[in-house]
Amino acid sequence: MQHCGLYINYFFLSEKENLCLYGFPSEQWEVNLPAEEVPPELPEPVLGINFARDGMQEKDWLSLVAVHSDAWLLAIAFYFGARFGFDKADRKRLFNMINEVPTIFEVVTGAAKKQVKEKSSVSNHSGSKSKSNSKARAPEPQGRQQKALQAKDEDDELDEQEDDEHGETLCGACGEHYGTDEFWICCDICEKWFHGKCVKITPARAEHIKQYKCPSCSNKRTRP
Repeated sequence: MQHCGLYINYFFLSEKENLCLYGFPSEQWEVNLPAEEVPPELPEPVLGINFARDGMQEKDWLSLVAVHSDAWLLAIAFYFGARFGFDKADRKRLFNMINEVPTIFEVVTGAAKKQVKEKSSVSNHSGSKSKSNSKARAPEPQGRQQKALQAKDEDDELDEQEDDEHGETLCGACGEHYGTDEFWICCDICEKWFHGKCVKITPARAEHIKQYKCPSCSNKRTRP
């Protein structure tokens, strides 16, 4: 949407036909004629976006363009969700992903920057508050401290054992060691572990797999 300002004079030419504002995965935007086929294959953006209402200021007009563009992007997202057979959980995940980024309207009006500043100030305030609370906390009895230390040592030992077990695990595809920050999946047939990226399985896709077969087990044919 940041490139829309370059097209303002072009938009306001009344002799132009009714145009639409299209967005592309490359984050580029283009003003063009609508699709000729009826109905179109994809949801179409608002027609006649290049005509501003009489007496409308440039800022208000750009905000209106942004609102229509947001509505079109939402229509595109849930159109593909329907085409790919998204269920309730997938649609909720898609909606949450959309909400993690600011809308075009928020970027154009400057509300996105304001939200970032507010979040940073809130996080700083909560951080300073937690520090002050930690300083004001009264010392615990010695017996309670010893129990807490013992429990912590036991947890650390369990974590070390678990890390040692995973550290010895090798990916059945690339042969690399297990990494705590990587997604792994186990084959239910040969019980070998694989990097998700090596077998092209994501955590979201793994949730819908009842029994996973690695590529090697999937390619094995039953002997007569």
